[in-house]
Formats: sequence, structure tokens, C-alpha cells
Amino acid sequence: MRQPARRTALKWGALAVAGGLVTLTAACSTDPNSVEAQAKAGDRKGYVAGDGSIEQLAVSERGAPVTLSGTTLEGQPWNLADRAGKVVVVNVWGSWCPPCIEETPALQKAWEKVQADGRPVDFVGLDKLESPETGLAFQKANKVTYPSLAYDGGVPILSLQGKASATPTTLVLDAQGRIAARVSGPVTTTTLLGLIDDAIDEKA
Repeated sequence: MRQPARRTALKWGALAVAGGLVTLTAACSTDPNSVEAQAKAGDRKGYVAGDGSIEQLAVSERGAPVTLSGTTLEGQPWNLADRAGKVVVVNVWGSWCPPCIEETPALQKAWEKVQADGRPVDFVGLDKLESPETGLAFQKANKVTYPSLAYDGGVPILSLQGKASATPTTLVLDAQGRIAARVSGPVTTTTLLGLIDDAIDEKA
């Protein structure tokens, strides 16, 4: 088994400097139109600077499995329980969020890579604060081929155990559905593939 170079056992809220992967990134506010968000942004773009943290939890530090389900932007049912035994990448995004737009090609590239390699991995997006029609139009325009769940009043996001307060946020769930890693802010293809590899190596 490859020795995971990036794994760092940390409690949530700590900054993980692991394998040189931590970079300062931008994250959108929970509500892009709030007075607080616009005041923090200064430029009235509706987003604020994130802390850029990349966090990983040792198996002993993880909580209960996530129970995520919902309806895709295409109107199809989706349930994490159907992906048992796979590593699952969950990305919270919105087409109104500039850092989300920035990271979209990196996520798609990572998805294509794990598919080409036949890795036991699934991706799902969680669209936020917009209609399914708006989110789907963005996905099609950007040639995103993995599914995203509709916002549905924020119900799917509530299942993420409070670990997706920033937008974008990317979570890597282990084969048991527990949160193994979190990136607050835009993620790069290299970073995401490294976190996925670590989670797969645990399963091996």
C-alpha cells in the first residue's frame, strides 16, 4: 500500500499543512446577496476570502456516516447509500459563485481521471441557492458530466454535518460514507486526486 503522504490527523477547524497542498483560496458567503457578505467583499461581488484549509481526519477522528440523498438537477433520485463501498467526492457549489466557476474545470478533470483509471469513486455536486434550471444550464455550458443535487431548500446540504459552511466546499467521503477530508475554497485537480488516493488506500 502506498504510504499516504498527505494524511494529517486533525480536528475540524485546524489548518492542515500537508504535503505542501495548502493554498489561500476564496470562498463565497452562505448568501451572496447578504449585506454582511458584500461588506466583507468590499468589491460587492458577493463572496469573501476563505482560509484555504485542506483538512484530513484519521479514521479514529471521523464521525458517523453521512446520509445524503436528493434529486439531481435532471430530476432523478440520488442516494449515497447506493454508493456503499466507494469513495465519494461531494462538491458544494453555485453558478453565482466566482470561485466555484474557477474550480469547475479542475473537478471535471479529476472526475474524468478517476473514471479512466477505473477507480472506485463517485462524484456528486450540491447546487446551492438557485433553481435546478439555472444549475443545469451552468453544468451543460461547462460540460460537467457528474450529477449534482438540486438545492431543495438546503436539505441535502444539512446532511453534511455542518462541514460545508463555505462555498465552494469539497468533501471526500471514505468507503463507509464518513467525512475523511475537506477543502474550504476552490480545489485543484492535483489536490483532489491526492485526497482521493489517500481515501482509497485506506480501503485497500
